[in-house]
Amino acid sequence: MDSLFRPDVGTWTPVSPRLATARRGLGLVWIVVLWAAAAAGTGIPVATTDDWPWWPLAAVTVVAVAAGVALWVWAGRNRRSWGYLEAESDLLVTRGVMFRRLVAIPYGRMQFVDVSAGPVARRLGIATVTLHTASTETAADIPGVPADEARRLRNRLTEIGESHGAGL
Repeated sequence: MDSLFRPDVGTWTPVSPRLATARRGLGLVWIVVLWAAAAAGTGIPVATTDDWPWWPLAAVTVVAVAAGVALWVWAGRNRRSWGYLEAESDLLVTRGVMFRRLVAIPYGRMQFVDVSAGPVARRLGIATVTLHTASTETAADIPGVPADEARRLRNRLTEIGESHGAGL
């Protein structure tokens, strides 16, 4: 079944491991913020007293740690599921661990290629390459592409798209 989502037509390019680092970092920040809000909601006294119940804070902490472990595992598996392949007539993008998806975007159908990076992505040297077509079903994002590769991919796809679309 995996051959359905990764055809043997060439060499697949994986995304950068820094994508998992970015997702883990941002996710852990959110977990800490939510943990602090939940801990404050459990009624932590300003001064610790002997009769204060400790179990609500312990329950919130256990949930936060479990969420952190799940996030850590998910980010690595999700990063490994992404890949792209520059085939002869189209760009193939695959993703997904539980729900797999393979999108084939014909070069002649590309309208424009967008490269974006937020502050965390820029700090890690990665970007998201977005391919836009007239159909929303064939548009695709490729997150976690190293900045130099994103620039090369944008220029190459734009050049190929223009040459394939010239006959229209």
